[in-house]
Amino acid sequence: MGALTDSASTAKTEEGGRGETTGGSAWHGRGMCRNIRVLHNFAPPATDDEIEAAAIQYVRKVSGATRPSAANEEAFDEAVRAVTAATRTLLDSLVTKAPPRDREVEAAKAKARAAERYGVRGPASA
Repeated sequence: MGALTDSASTAKTEEGGRGETTGGSAWHGRGMCRNIRVLHNFAPPATDDEIEAAAIQYVRKVSGATRPSAANEEAFDEAVRAVTAATRTLLDSLVTKAPPRDREVEAAKAKARAAERYGVRGPASA
């Protein structure tokens, strides 16, 4: 599990923007994000959108499908609801003595690790 970044608040859409759930299936309008992020011990606490995004990723990973078929959509949606509820219960029940982590600090650390791992890209040549 990696550190939470600002991209974890909602899954990214195919166009690169942020997806939002507007009712109906949690699968519509959301593209695949890279991985499930740590949600515990942040100030402010994880949002419902972050928890649902993690649940969607979990169900996608377990099922092996990015999007369910029409025949499986109801089962996928129910699984997302169940995992979302279980995750909220878990996060609300966890106890820690560590001070809450700051989202911006964790995002900066993640960017620094990525820059070290993949190198810093310079300006594009014309």
